[in-house]
Amino acid sequence: MQVVVLGAGIIGVSTAWHLLQRGHAVTLVDRQADAALETSFGNAAQISVSYCEPWANREAPLKALKWLFDPEGPLKFRPQLDPAQWLWGMQFLGQCNDAAFERNVAQLVALGSYSHAALKDVVATTGLQYNRLTKGIAHYYTSQKSFDEAGSAAELMRRHGVNRKVVSKDELLKIEPALRGFADRIVGGTYTESDESGDCLLFTQKLAQLCRDKGMQSLMGHDILRIQSRGNEVDAVSVRDRATGQTRELKADAFVVAAGSYSTALLQQVGVRVPIYPGKGYSATLKLLKPEAASQVSLLDDQLKIAISRLGNQLRVAGTIELGGFDLSLDTPLARTRAQMLVKRIEQVFPGVADTRTPEEGGDPQFWCGLRPATPTNIPLIGRTKVGKLWVNAGHGTLGWTHGAGSGKALAELISGEVPAMNFGFYGMAPRSAPVQATSAPAALTSQA
Repeated sequence: MQVVVLGAGIIGVSTAWHLLQRGHAVTLVDRQADAALETSFGNAAQISVSYCEPWANREAPLKALKWLFDPEGPLKFRPQLDPAQWLWGMQFLGQCNDAAFERNVAQLVALGSYSHAALKDVVATTGLQYNRLTKGIAHYYTSQKSFDEAGSAAELMRRHGVNRKVVSKDELLKIEPALRGFADRIVGGTYTESDESGDCLLFTQKLAQLCRDKGMQSLMGHDILRIQSRGNEVDAVSVRDRATGQTRELKADAFVVAAGSYSTALLQQVGVRVPIYPGKGYSATLKLLKPEAASQVSLLDDQLKIAISRLGNQLRVAGTIELGGFDLSLDTPLARTRAQMLVKRIEQVFPGVADTRTPEEGGDPQFWCGLRPATPTNIPLIGRTKVGKLWVNAGHGTLGWTHGAGSGKALAELISGEVPAMNFGFYGMAPRSAPVQATSAPAALTSQA
């Protein structure tokens, strides 16, 4: 088959790779000059199968109200004159109950376990190097009340086959000795050995190059103008070369929309409406001054709901969710406050270990923000749309890096007429059961991807 994939983030590139592995011809299209230059660029670097709780839970509405006027609040709703935002918000509230939470967790763990296995297969096949660390993820608590509640969350994960362990402060410090400078604030933690971390940007760009080596046509620097349909079937996709201004139509046997938050507008062109809304997240990448004193285990900070990962001689800290449309500014007062919050926390947790100086002080923090394509359930849409030849692979929220390899493999299998071996509700398809093989598990409102 000839397949056109729209979007070259971790989801689109993974889809392209697995399609090529099954013998299909692939054209990959993205407006950026290379793969992974938008949402996949500066995420928290965690493969967090074990920490994948959906944002929607019974406590989320009250917390969202509390954080509404807090510029450093982990989840910030910025009201817009946008019906899509309010509709998404109402659908989100409908998921804020225990039954929906556990149902959504089951889906996310199933996809995460399947995806982690797929990632390991890709790495074994290709030998890709991307600052990978297979030392697990540890979640530390500074509130006794929150730590006391961690046991029930760990038990929920164990019910879904995930071995998230509750550990004492002393056990946590043995797992990650770099936390000793912050030990007086820590009351305990949880740990999952099977999780890992790595640079999503490096992985995605290297995998895209391997796809090109296998014959994929790569149309980087091309705007996606329109999905054209005839009857109830996609006929072509119109794209424009940013460098020359020339337009062309791409014909294919199948078309995959994997354009993150921008998938919503593309799909609406042919009457497909999906509940995907952008959640703005921030990260800072800091040079290590004392690499020997930096953490190796990827971390979650329960108080600020942020994630910290070691990437070679740098430290990546990421977090916050801001529901305010397609705003990508980093120079507003709110954006500066949220970005600086990340850096201040690193100096508190790892004093003197990373260069946390501002540019005015002579430092060089690499601040970034990206739009996480979120569904109200946090479950991505992977499957066939109601329009012929049109497929979707989008809506991964903070878990695009975690779920990328498996989402790409699963959609490639579906397009090829195969049945992915997991119990997951694929978009546009009748529910079915399949064996679930969970290997690890879920910290709500963190920034894993």
